[in-house]
Amino acid sequence: MKIQSNAVTRGFVSRFNGCVLSLYASPRLGRLVRRRLTVLTYTGPRSGRTFSFPVGYRRTGDTVRIDVMMPDTKGWWRAFLGAGGPLTLRLDGTEVPGHAVAHRASPDRVVVTVTTTR
Repeated sequence: MKIQSNAVTRGFVSRFNGCVLSLYASPRLGRLVRRRLTVLTYTGPRSGRTFSFPVGYRRTGDTVRIDVMMPDTKGWWRAFLGAGGPLTLRLDGTEVPGHAVAHRASPDRVVVTVTTTR
């Protein structure tokens, strides 16, 4: 049963992210969506696969903060534990490289801090 539940959840998340990415790219609504959302892209350290998905963010200068709610249901942020790792964020219509470091802010919240290298 758990496998089925995870497959259903992954399917829902995939469809939801697709809808959000469509809004992100929309000429009419995109500007509003991009104020709070960016597209994060990274290469999995073990799989070597490239992943891209929308995340909420806050930006101050060259620093971007991503709050990961319900982190135990997500795995992507674990690639940035310890010394962190490289990623790309879509900011102001361009792909911006950066270095991300994740840490647990509380038992139910993780913060990923990205220093961009424009």
